[in-house]
Amino acid sequence: MFTGIVQGIAKVTDIITAPGLNTLVIEFPDDKVHGVTIGASVAINGTCLTVTRQEGAKLCFDAMQETLRLTTLGALASGDTVNFERAARIGDEIGGHLLSGHVHTTARVVDIIRPENNVTLWFEVPDAWTKYVFAKGYIAINGASLTIGEVDGNRFNVHLIPETLRATTFGTIKEGQWVNIEVDSQTQTIVDTLARMGYDRPAPTV
Repeated sequence: MFTGIVQGIAKVTDIITAPGLNTLVIEFPDDKVHGVTIGASVAINGTCLTVTRQEGAKLCFDAMQETLRLTTLGALASGDTVNFERAARIGDEIGGHLLSGHVHTTARVVDIIRPENNVTLWFEVPDAWTKYVFAKGYIAINGASLTIGEVDGNRFNVHLIPETLRATTFGTIKEGQWVNIEVDSQTQTIVDTLARMGYDRPAPTV
């Protein structure tokens, strides 16, 4: 499990391709790999991956074909930067909201607004996932736990403070870029339960 509090920015240094598999070689800040062991879970842009090899501050992760298809990891190139979070441990502070590291879908950045001292990002999600997107609800974008601001059809925005921009890759995000989305599990459970009970259907006409 993860908390959605991004612990830093890491750099992709190499991608080794094989049939149905990409091995991502990612360099982390030196102080962020202490105690890492083979088999440990790390969220890379919100995607839970397993450490397969360690070379100093460089960790290797295997991303299977299904992972590459469902997330933005397949579009990564050497030199790209990513958000990372190591798996939460019992007793850790939950500063965001609980995440599984299982990406549900991807979204596209459609607008970036830069008022003084903050940034507002607008995203567009596939229509099938809009039922889980609510104003003031939780959502994870590239592994960062964020609060949804406004919702307009299949678009929603988030408001980011300077510290979030500094500590994550959102500081360099560009319009048209794709991001990983994990919807809030509690919201998904409630919406799906109500749908099974028939509350997602229009009220009958008299």
